Amino acid sequence: MRPRKASDPLLTPTTAFTRPLDNGLILKSIRDKEDAERLALFNGQIFGAGVAEMTRSLIFNHPHTRLEHWLYIEEAASRQIVSALSLIPWVWRYEDVLLKSGELGVVGTLEAYRKRGLIRTLVSRHKELLREGEYDLSNIQGNPYFYRQFGYEYAIPLEANFHLELHNLPDAPVEAATALQIRRASRDDVPVLMVLYDEAAKTLDISAVRDAETWRYLIEGVTGDTESEFWLVLDAAGKPRGYWRIALEGFGTGLIVCEVSRLNAAAAEATVVKLKQIAVERGKPSIRLNLPANCDLLQLAKTWHVHHAGAYAWQMHIVDVGRLLRKIAPVLERRIANSTYSGLNEHVIINLYREAFDLHFDHGKLLSVNSIGFSERGEINIPPLLFAPLLLGYRSREELSAMYPDVSCWSRSQPLVDVLFPKLASFIYNGY
Repeated sequence: MRPRKASDPLLTPTTAFTRPLDNGLILKSIRDKEDAERLALFNGQIFGAGVAEMTRSLIFNHPHTRLEHWLYIEEAASRQIVSALSLIPWVWRYEDVLLKSGELGVVGTLEAYRKRGLIRTLVSRHKELLREGEYDLSNIQGNPYFYRQFGYEYAIPLEANFHLELHNLPDAPVEAATALQIRRASRDDVPVLMVLYDEAAKTLDISAVRDAETWRYLIEGVTGDTESEFWLVLDAAGKPRGYWRIALEGFGTGLIVCEVSRLNAAAAEATVVKLKQIAVERGKPSIRLNLPANCDLLQLAKTWHVHHAGAYAWQMHIVDVGRLLRKIAPVLERRIANSTYSGLNEHVIINLYREAFDLHFDHGKLLSVNSIGFSERGEINIPPLLFAPLLLGYRSREELSAMYPDVSCWSRSQPLVDVLFPKLASFIYNGY
C-alpha cells in the first residue's frame, strides 16, 4: 500500500491545535510529515522500534486516522517531545447499533517528565476530541489500575490466553480435511475476507466493524508491532471456507492466532495441523489462541487439551452516558419486547450516584433518557465506573453486586435490570 502524503485530505487537520502550558511546555497535535516522524521517534524511544514503525504505519497508511488525533507535549525552546498519546478511531457493533470508539493509544512520557500531570493534560484534550467527534466510547489496552483515574474500567475481553502444546496436536489432518488447501491471503482476497469476517461477527454481541479500506490496510499497509499474516482455507475447488490470522508480535513465546472466521470441523482440523507446522518452522514452543471463547476453532481445540491461562480486558470509558443510552434504544426496546416486560410503561432510574438517568418507557418504547442530576433512588444504584462493564455485558448485575456492596438493586427491579443489561459475548479483533 502506498503511504499517504501528509497533505492527503483525510490527514489534513480540521483545526490546527496548540495550547501553551506552564513551565515552557506546549500541547500540540501533529501537523505535517516532520511532526509525524518526530512523534514516531519519540514513541520508539519509549516503547521500542516496533512501536515507532507502527506509529508511522497508522499515521500514513491507516484509512481513518487523522493528524489532529495525534497529540504531544513538547518543550517550547528545544522542541523536544516529552509526552504523547493518540486517538485511534474504531467503529463497533453493539448488537445492531453502530458505535464510535476512540482508542486512547500509544501513551508515554519521558522518565524525567513523569509525575507532572502531563498524561492528565493529554487525556483532557483526548476527551475534548471524543466529545467534538461524538464518540460513544473510548477504549485502552493500558497498564493495570492507572487509567481508572481518567474514568476507564475493564469491560471488554482482550488478550485471551488459550494455549495448545504442540505434542498434543496431530501432524496430519483427518481424511475429510486432506483435500483442503491453505495459502496466504492477498489484497485480491479482501471481498471474501469481508464476508467471512462478517459471518463470524454475527456470533458476537459486540464486535469491531471493518470496511474495505481497513481490510486493505491490514493486508498490506501494516508495519511494526501489529504486523500480521492472514491465511485462507480453501476447498478442493478453490472456494474459500475460512481464514485465520497470525500476529507476528505479541505476548509470550508461542505462535499467536489472533483472529479466526467460522470453521467447520474439517477446516478447523486442517488449520491446527498447519499452525503446528508453522510453529515448528518458526521455532515456537506452543500455540496461543487469542480468540473469543465461543469460536469454532477454540471449541475444537478442547479435544487437544487446550489450557486457559487467564485473560486481560479492554478498559472502557463512556463518553456521554445519556447519549449512549439514547443511541442503543433499539437494543433496549428489543430486549424489553422479548421479555416478560413487553409493553413496559415505567420510568427506570439508573443512579450513578453523582448523576442519575431517567429512562421513560411507554408501551415498550424508550421515549426519552434524561439526566435528573443527583438522586437518592434508582432501580439500580451503581458507581459510574462500573456502568461500562454492566452496559457492555462484561459483568452481570448479580456479579457486580456480589463484588461491590455499592452496586444495589431493589428485589422488584432486579429482573428488569437483568433484561435491560444481560451478559454479552464480545471480542474486538484488532483493526490496525
